[in-house]
Amino acid sequence: MQIILMEKVVNLGQLGDVVKVKDGYARNYLIPNGKAKRATKDNLAEFERRRAELEKVQAEQLAAAQSHAEKLEGLLVQVTQKAGVDGRLFGSVTNADISEALKSQGFDIAKAQVRMPQGPLKQIGDYPITVSLHTDVTAQITVSVLGEG
Repeated sequence: MQIILMEKVVNLGQLGDVVKVKDGYARNYLIPNGKAKRATKDNLAEFERRRAELEKVQAEQLAAAQSHAEKLEGLLVQVTQKAGVDGRLFGSVTNADISEALKSQGFDIAKAQVRMPQGPLKQIGDYPITVSLHTDVTAQITVSVLGEG
């Protein structure tokens, strides 16, 4: 299916690109979330009329994400979990736990924005974690996992 991107999409393209994607990806994700529209003549014409407005909105979102990243960069977040004597946790620290800890410090970060490529944390210690605020903006935080007896 041919679609017009209404915003930048990772691994797909920039605002205004006309790309071909699988039908299900377009119908089930891109179009319902407002990230794309079908590439019809009417939609192409409407996009060209609104292009400056859409670019301005995207630039504002990028600037807001960058200022948010500056506040987050280098932040230390402490998460306490029950642990055994050897330092292994009973359970694990997931992106939802980190999101909740950030919310308690006044940062509104969705759990989907917390990137944990190694998976959940299962040991006591300090871990570098990436928070993705925008397709182009990420911030590095440190998560300190503390054990409680």
